[in-house]
Amino acid sequence: MNIDGITNGLVIDHIEAGKGMELYNALHLGDLECSVALIKNVVSHKMGKKDIIKVDEVIDVDLNVLGFIDPNITVNTIKNNEIVSKAHIELPQKVTNIIKCKNPRCITSVEQELPHVFKLTDPEKRIYRCVYCETKYEENK
Repeated sequence: MNIDGITNGLVIDHIEAGKGMELYNALHLGDLECSVALIKNVVSHKMGKKDIIKVDEVIDVDLNVLGFIDPNITVNTIKNNEIVSKAHIELPQKVTNIIKCKNPRCITSVEQELPHVFKLTDPEKRIYRCVYCETKYEENK
């Protein structure tokens, strides 16, 4: 399979295999007018398999969303067929409005205009807790 290179845009690389569509949706890439390629299960010497997203335009992406979904991602910015910057993403210390608190007694359930804010409490286990009620975020597997 051949996917053309891009002249100006972004390459979101080293996405854990199977998480590409989650990133695509979280970043609202379907709303863009430019070409977007989601390549799944690409053979990788380092990872075994990985996903890649190519965006044929330089856009602002929320690095916290990327880091929350997969902190091992790299984002390459391409201009005139050259990589001009490479960002290595990390697990964010705090995320806002990326996940929602499931606790029905949390203030965010009553005050719906409040942002859903979670802080990283255990980086090794990737555990986030609501800043309002301390409820642990449980990832749906």
